Amino acid sequence: MDLRKLKTLIDLVAESDISELEVTEGEGKVRIVKSQPQYTMAMPQQMMQQAPAAMAPPAAAPAAETPAAAPVDAGHKVTSPMVGTFYRAPSPGASNFVEIGSTVKEGQTICIIEAMKLLNEIECDKSGVVKAILVENGQPVEFGQALFVIE
Repeated sequence: MDLRKLKTLIDLVAESDISELEVTEGEGKVRIVKSQPQYTMAMPQQMMQQAPAAMAPPAAAPAAETPAAAPVDAGHKVTSPMVGTFYRAPSPGASNFVEIGSTVKEGQTICIIEAMKLLNEIECDKSGVVKAILVENGQPVEFGQALFVIE
């Protein structure tokens, strides 16, 4: 099946109320299943992040963490639209789409997320300057996870 047709089918499933689509074309067969976000996972992660901070030494550690945490909270966050594997470059050995300090425009490709053997280009949804890259190359990402901070 043509890659453009497959992308169109994926977009149609994502935008509709259906949860599953199966298409047979000749000898080829494609099944697209829309995954539902699992909100139950977010709460334990938040609790796990807060617990080590509560156990940290009271004077030195919070003061050292405050400047590093401030830039991540400031600015617009570009989030992952799907579960998959994050890649900063179009192919191994190629230069990265963006670096910290790069100026980006709305609609510009800033990374790739591989999901089910498909490479999905992720576009920036806001113009600005890349302030932080929150994910390492090759790292798995979750739906809604922050990938970049744009200022």
